[in-house]
Amino acid sequence: MSSTFGHLFRITTFGESHGGGIGVVVDGCPPRVPLTAADIQIELDRRRPGQSRLTTPRQEADQAEILSGVLDGQTLGTPIGILVRNQDARSDAYDHLRDVYRPSHADYTYDAKYGIRDWKGGGRASARETVARVAGGAIARRVLAHLGAGEILAWVSQVHTIETSVDPETVTREAIEATITRCPDAAASEEMIRRIDGARREGDSLGGVVTCVARGVPAGLGEPVFHKLEADLAAALLSLPACKGFEIGSGFAGTLLTGIEHNDPFFREGEGVRTRSNRSGGVQGGISNGEPIVVRAAFKPTATIRKAQETVNTKGEAVRLEAQGRHDPCVLPRAVPMVEAMVALVLCDHLLRHRAQVGPAEKQTIEAF
Repeated sequence: MSSTFGHLFRITTFGESHGGGIGVVVDGCPPRVPLTAADIQIELDRRRPGQSRLTTPRQEADQAEILSGVLDGQTLGTPIGILVRNQDARSDAYDHLRDVYRPSHADYTYDAKYGIRDWKGGGRASARETVARVAGGAIARRVLAHLGAGEILAWVSQVHTIETSVDPETVTREAIEATITRCPDAAASEEMIRRIDGARREGDSLGGVVTCVARGVPAGLGEPVFHKLEADLAAALLSLPACKGFEIGSGFAGTLLTGIEHNDPFFREGEGVRTRSNRSGGVQGGISNGEPIVVRAAFKPTATIRKAQETVNTKGEAVRLEAQGRHDPCVLPRAVPMVEAMVALVLCDHLLRHRAQVGPAEKQTIEAF
């Protein structure tokens, strides 16, 4: 079941980078949630290749086809099937990789596990698989919006050594989408563009960090032991291609503080309880506390680059590789909708699980949220 994610709200993705298409089956979506193909297309357009000079030049419309589970603009409560057909694969560009393992890619490990691999574009290891995740995440967004349970925004907060500080409580989608880097800090964005352009010209690549905030999430989501909310968020984000690190709240920087410096004091506000700081990142004891959930995902530099590298072929013979094909010099701008999608999937799943277990009075509170 390695292609299935979630418990009550589950997605199963299928398809390869250079196959007929990429698809997802969403199971567990409640009925009567407003949903159209346009709702899904908005997110797919943010993820698709060829949208700027910072991304792969592969041209895909990534047009979503809803195959099942929706009638007259509303979900039926039955499995929702979505297909996005591949149109610009150009598999012959990968012929030189048929018998060569790309450094830091999944070529060797797929061979070690299955004894066979799809060398055309990386198959399931390609970031093209995330088309399905973003489509599933778009549905999760609609469920969350239908239940009034939060807004999810992600942005590029670091590329290589260029960092920026953005307020998670005030950042807007308009500011994020205003630049091709999806960094809402205009000055930092211009420097990021110059750095990525330089790496692309040199046949190299860069990594960085995507920060994500979920605002308006109700308290009480998550489990106290094995399915802590932050644990499921970590599993979701670390399952993305090229993601190598996860932090929530203060993250590793919290280790430099003392307990009194790190703790988030509680106070009463109206009928609810708030915290004066948010170093916990909106989650305490594995359960959401109602504050903004702030997470960060670290992405490595794109593994497939034009610069010459030492590697071996499938016979174990040393070879020198100068990879061809179309690849992102930096995955960060297109990773933003992927991060948002995975966070939406986790929060939607946990919200539905919470609604299934609370009593009538508590359920009324959640439904009114």
